[in-house]
Amino acid sequence: MSTHAPTVLQRIVAETRQEVERRKREAPLPAAAQPARAAARAPGATAPAANTGSIAPRAPVRRFRDALRGGEGVGVIAEFKRRSPSAGTLREAPDPAQMAAAYARGGAAAISVLTEGPNFGGSLADLSAVRAACELPLLRKDFIVDAYQLQEARAAGADAILLIVAALQSEELAALHAEARQAGLEVLVEVHDEHELAQTLELGAEIIGVNNRDLRDFSVDTARTERLMEQMPPGVTVVSESGIASAEQLRRLGARGVHAVLVGESLMRAEDPAAALRALAGFSSPESAL
Repeated sequence: MSTHAPTVLQRIVAETRQEVERRKREAPLPAAAQPARAAARAPGATAPAANTGSIAPRAPVRRFRDALRGGEGVGVIAEFKRRSPSAGTLREAPDPAQMAAAYARGGAAAISVLTEGPNFGGSLADLSAVRAACELPLLRKDFIVDAYQLQEARAAGADAILLIVAALQSEELAALHAEARQAGLEVLVEVHDEHELAQTLELGAEIIGVNNRDLRDFSVDTARTERLMEQMPPGVTVVSESGIASAEQLRRLGARGVHAVLVGESLMRAEDPAAALRALAGFSSPESAL
């Protein structure tokens, strides 16, 4: 038996598995799936599957990926994030709807909502509030370990979910990736090194995020994305995550072929999030956020 203390990632994933099991007991799959199945019956969607305990299929859309590739320069996924284990509270009593409106005015390509509760202070209510406040594509950013979380994401209005390679066994990763895509959710697959990237490419992932923050110890190396870009095949949409705080970083990453960046802490701390976002993306004439 190992005597090593668990890493930050291992601890959070273990807590998440316990929390998801609790939610599944309190709201079993058929009841929890009803909002998602109602969405699947919307005009233009495929017919819902029989109640077999899995997520009802939905016609695939590419709102998230297309948004990351559709603008000039590097797109910004602006994140709503209340706190983090490494940085503490980022903004006192932030309003998700107000932040979403500010991000939209600032030119965000998409919005990420961190929904993990115990360590990051997030919730599915934050995701639902952001969905109600804006039309931008939404990413549910969480430690996804169970298909139950996919239907939660759909019911709350997400267009895409995050899968972290380092948090999952290879069989889990493949199964969750396939089920998310079948359900009409796009998938941002997050890697940290060459081995994880190779595993992700075997899945046929279309959107790959390189996290510059090592979730084992929360150290940040912003050159990680540039190193891994050398192994990215054509056609993959690449997102650089963590440690991004300047327009110069965006320009350098864009020159290496990165399509988008995910930015949370600097925008959450900004007095004027819309202006901070516009400055980061290199836009002129910043607008007032609130």
